[in-house]
Amino acid sequence: MSTRLLLALAALLFVATAQLAVAADDIDWWENAALYQIYPRSFQDSDGDGVGDLQGITRRLAYLREIGITATWLSPIFRSPMSDFGYDISNFTAIDPIFGTLDDFKALMVQAKALGLKIILDFVPNHSSDECEWFRKSVNRVDGYDDFYVWHDGKLNAETGEREPPSNWVSVFGGPQWTWHETRQQYFLHQFQVKQPDLNFSNPMVREHMLDVLGFWLDLGVDGFRIDAVPHIYERRYANGSYPDEPVSGWSSDPDSYDYHDHIYTKDQPATVELMYEWRDYLLQYQATHGGDTRVLLAEAYSPVETLSAYFGNGTRLGTQLPMNFQLMYLSGYSTARDVVGSIDYWMNTMWTQHQTANWVVGNHDTARVATRMGAHKVDLLNVIVNALPGASVTYYGEEIGMANVETECTEISCDNRDGERTPMQWAPLKNGDFSTGESTWLPLADDFERYNVRTERGVARSTLQVFKGLQQLKSSSAFRAFKQPGGFSYEAVTEQVLQIIRTNKRNEEYRILVNMGNKMEIIKGLSDKVYEYVVVTAYSVHRPGETIDLSEILIMMPYEAIVLRWLA
Repeated sequence: MSTRLLLALAALLFVATAQLAVAADDIDWWENAALYQIYPRSFQDSDGDGVGDLQGITRRLAYLREIGITATWLSPIFRSPMSDFGYDISNFTAIDPIFGTLDDFKALMVQAKALGLKIILDFVPNHSSDECEWFRKSVNRVDGYDDFYVWHDGKLNAETGEREPPSNWVSVFGGPQWTWHETRQQYFLHQFQVKQPDLNFSNPMVREHMLDVLGFWLDLGVDGFRIDAVPHIYERRYANGSYPDEPVSGWSSDPDSYDYHDHIYTKDQPATVELMYEWRDYLLQYQATHGGDTRVLLAEAYSPVETLSAYFGNGTRLGTQLPMNFQLMYLSGYSTARDVVGSIDYWMNTMWTQHQTANWVVGNHDTARVATRMGAHKVDLLNVIVNALPGASVTYYGEEIGMANVETECTEISCDNRDGERTPMQWAPLKNGDFSTGESTWLPLADDFERYNVRTERGVARSTLQVFKGLQQLKSSSAFRAFKQPGGFSYEAVTEQVLQIIRTNKRNEEYRILVNMGNKMEIIKGLSDKVYEYVVVTAYSVHRPGETIDLSEILIMMPYEAIVLRWLA
């Protein structure tokens, strides 16, 4: 009996047991989790070299507990030449010396378990570094590694007789996806950088190697994986070994731009969906054997919601628990409450209707921070919304204190247009923001770090940090955990600019979260016949926690104000 069949059978048996256990406990831990992304280079430097590391993260884990985080996922910490800051991995089971050692990682895991925090690792399966041992073996056609990557002879131009790439595919970073390798005398595929050759997942040996990678880190106690670049893992290949050209999209006039083509053959292939099910089977089997809490899979996929639904499951097979929902990241400074509802509906009309699952992401290491793309006055609004909606929330480090992008210049260390959202965490109004004791940091801190930092905001009642912590505390309440019960939540735009979210256990507890996205005062009447207490208010509010309001009367919302009201029977 094959390994894959054994995994599938074990998974099916375990699913039945797991579903009964979850039903008894109402929801599993990941369904209502507060997730937090750490960019390791920028979280905390422990040795004064200006670059964040594992010992630094370990030192700051208590902070995550303080602000109510359930689990943190770490951007890549694996051995890498750092051509793409760790997303070009040369050894999938080794820690890069920039971040420390494997012993440092083990110490981090011990501290996280002691604090009740879960650790999720970035998993980058689509490609490796061209300095990976696997690629070197494939270049030299070592037995077993010959087709470990995607290789092709190319095709001959009928008119010129010259050799050309197998297809017209363009990489995510621009330019051709195919590069000629002189030693091997073939083209290799790279959907991203030329230094990031794509692994060939049609090869069972590749899939087995990746299961070994998952098992290695699971054995060290990790609680799950965020899978990078999921849509790109498989490509369409014809039975005769050729690769089809992709049609022109009409979205760009530059043939070297990724947007020039419609990527119908290089994204979201059916085999990629099946691979997600295979990996979930592996995690289920691991849990059945080793016990413990559910291990979770997050999928980074900028894909249509119908595709994300398939990545979650198809009714008979389970996939990734959290196909990441980026809809709120597309909001701008001009977005209204009705726009927010449209973004929520896009997800809920499919994912909630079919799977009763939701997650909400407002930022990451590839996207400008909320304060930059929407305005500092809207940071609290997004933090309130993402934590008030049912399901898991995902916070990028620093968003809980209102960090903004920093203008950066090219240096020997980095020259990336995404550097602005990757700058060091602002801990205190001290040298280097208390991120590092070194003379300099790998990227500069924001000029306003003495205002926007953890230490300062801890002492300000309505700071972004305090508002964030207030919402996290509510996520553990009965009303916030009852979102799978009929009528457990609702949301609507009560005016063009005011969003209302209701969370209730339908018995004795109800919260109304109101957010004014606009720059004008809003007057609302008749929201309810009950009297409510203010429990969380933002800096733009004229109210204080503990005050009460009768919602059968007039409610006045100030510009950019967000409030949380509570009714107790």
